[in-house]
Amino acid sequence: MSVKAKKHLGQHFLKDELIAQQIADSLTEKRYKNVLEIGPGMGVLTKYLLKKPLKTHVIEIDTESVEYLQAHYLNLADRIISKDFLKINIEDYFAKEQVAIIGNFPYNISTQIVFKTLENRHQIPEFSGMFQKEVAQRIAEKEGSKVYGILSVLTQAFYNVEYLFTVPPTVFNPPPKVDSGVIRLIRKENYNLPVDEKLFFKVVKTAFQQRRKTLRNSLKTLNLSDSLREDSIFGQRPEQLSVQEFINLTSKIEKDVN
Repeated sequence: MSVKAKKHLGQHFLKDELIAQQIADSLTEKRYKNVLEIGPGMGVLTKYLLKKPLKTHVIEIDTESVEYLQAHYLNLADRIISKDFLKINIEDYFAKEQVAIIGNFPYNISTQIVFKTLENRHQIPEFSGMFQKEVAQRIAEKEGSKVYGILSVLTQAFYNVEYLFTVPPTVFNPPPKVDSGVIRLIRKENYNLPVDEKLFFKVVKTAFQQRRKTLRNSLKTLNLSDSLREDSIFGQRPEQLSVQEFINLTSKIEKDVN
């Protein structure tokens, strides 16, 4: 019995054992005892996680994959969550415990998985997984690059991001049309912002929605004072600002608005 990849779920099953092991081994295994694999499929990555001194849990929306895992991974049976990761409350399954996230993520929901991780960062000290290569690069990219954007800034505000390696289409069944990339996020020691978080998210998103314009133009909708808009930072475009500079900008806006 094997599971057929379903296009509507964005499934591309990894078939390369070495790469599966490399992804499993990208976990540092520090500061947590639980790991949650998203979209395990037929368990090529799962089996390497089960060899680690961690409590492995998997979450899978595809009922055919769930049946396969229940039949082939008996020691995992009570830790298979047959749900949509984007819709669960993590505390319902892990209470207040820390849990690492890992997976060969479906391309169509990979950025949503990152945003859900950011929302639950108090509980997720580490995150390691496979994305479409350009998405992985975008998350890891630094300022000054054309691919640096909302995802880069918001992720790097709370996590240290490392691009680990590139994976060719040939190691999947069915093969996707693009390369994939594996990245690791390790939560920063201090993962609370010194500014209003909602405002920070709003500033970053508003700035990048018109990324070719200077901040003076792209942030017009925030109704900032003329004196603040004369600050030299507003003469720059969003891709020129580091994460710290976005935090500093938010701080200036916070004082200006209040």
